[in-house]
Amino acid sequence: MEKILLKPIGVIRSENTDPLETPIQPIYAEGVKGYAEIFPQFREGLKDLEGFSHLYLIYYFHEESSVKLMVKPFLDEIERGVFSTRAPCRPNKIGLSVVKLYKIEGNILYLDNVDILDGTPLLDIKPYISRFDKIEKCRSGWQENIDEKKAKIIGRRKK
Repeated sequence: MEKILLKPIGVIRSENTDPLETPIQPIYAEGVKGYAEIFPQFREGLKDLEGFSHLYLIYYFHEESSVKLMVKPFLDEIERGVFSTRAPCRPNKIGLSVVKLYKIEGNILYLDNVDILDGTPLLDIKPYISRFDKIEKCRSGWQENIDEKKAKIIGRRKK
């Protein structure tokens, strides 16, 4: 199979500098601010984005070097297949987060709920669209057995 070459469209900046203290998901990163600096050659692509409250950020886990097919998730004690988790030690190191967009100034997207390390290469942006993306009846596999009180404590990870 042919190799796929991806080039960043920008860089994500956040207060998250230590992977061990970074929230594990956007839902646990409320109040964690950051911004995405879009490279000048992609600025035109931001047109009409200001009408959306949330964005999917697709990025590259640049600080992760290992690949594991079995992982012990942060919120569980049992080893799981990596594809049933959002662990960063994936074969292709691609991350996905839904963050809040609260302002755009030029080529800078100001964000909240940022669970992404500072300096992370941004690969793509897609708007969250509730009529397409909101799924009323879905299953969440092993995650359905997680204690949410415990998850809120573990998920925030800030000391």
